[in-house]
Amino acid sequence: MAAERPWGFILFKRNIETPAQVILLVRELRAAIGNPDAPVLIDQEGGRVQRLGPPHWPVYPPGAAFGVLYDIDRAAGLNAARLSARLMPADLVELGVTVDCLPLADVPVAGADAVIGNRAYGTEPDKVAAIARAVTEGLEQGGILPVLKHIPGHGRATADTHFRLPQVDTSKAELERTDFAAFQPLADLPMAMTAHVVFSALDPAQPATTSATIIQQVIRGVIGFQGLLMSDDVSMNALAGSIAERTRAIIAAGCDMVLHCNGKLDEMREVARETPELSGKALERAGRALASRRAPQAFDRLAARAELDALIDRAGTKGA
Repeated sequence: MAAERPWGFILFKRNIETPAQVILLVRELRAAIGNPDAPVLIDQEGGRVQRLGPPHWPVYPPGAAFGVLYDIDRAAGLNAARLSARLMPADLVELGVTVDCLPLADVPVAGADAVIGNRAYGTEPDKVAAIARAVTEGLEQGGILPVLKHIPGHGRATADTHFRLPQVDTSKAELERTDFAAFQPLADLPMAMTAHVVFSALDPAQPATTSATIIQQVIRGVIGFQGLLMSDDVSMNALAGSIAERTRAIIAAGCDMVLHCNGKLDEMREVARETPELSGKALERAGRALASRRAPQAFDRLAARAELDALIDRAGTKGA
């Protein structure tokens, strides 16, 4: 592992047993590459995407719960989103985790695959962006770096990209009015993760992750995102070709970093062989992202949890 020099690591449920075990694992991962500050990522959204859970960690509401409450009382919805995202870092920082792959700015539509579903904050771009901003604030206040996903939008996908590649045939004008509009107010976030989705009006051949057109014209252009751009999982079946071919395509399209998630060592080595060392603008973006992490602010954890639970009860939505 030391020879491959990964920028960071991402944890999944298969890696997690107890707090003490995770703390030791994180220390060992960093020690293995000689970098005590290597980023450690996790997908801790709440709802059905929550790598840390009972009996050692609490359950958090799905994103849609904040949207329901927002429609009842905008300020309460934003407060609940912020509280939930502030409580999660209290779990993560203790383990040595420094990055949460959150918030989502995906805007689902009727007929889309359920892979996003109630992970989304709503179906209106302004509402989604506002709740995503509140989530970002909560994470940052807790000392955790956010990763915006799935840029430039996964809400219209009619397939789960873990299994196959979805194609969205919506016009460019409509995408700019809805999907892309939800990401624009969040363009200042330090990191973002791409969507393995084909937008035929922009690039009929390549999904956003491997499309130089979409990365340059939409993600860096229309949306204006200038932070560190990482791919969604390179091992997902939405992408075509060998792991090596996918890796090369991701880098060639303009992603700064390749994310690999299935834990297969031979694939990990292949990704490492095909990924160039961080340099130039990619290195600058990575440096800026890590430098933006703040020290956790003090807060009353028990009071915050009680307030969050009261707000979610008001919305009438719980769990996954």
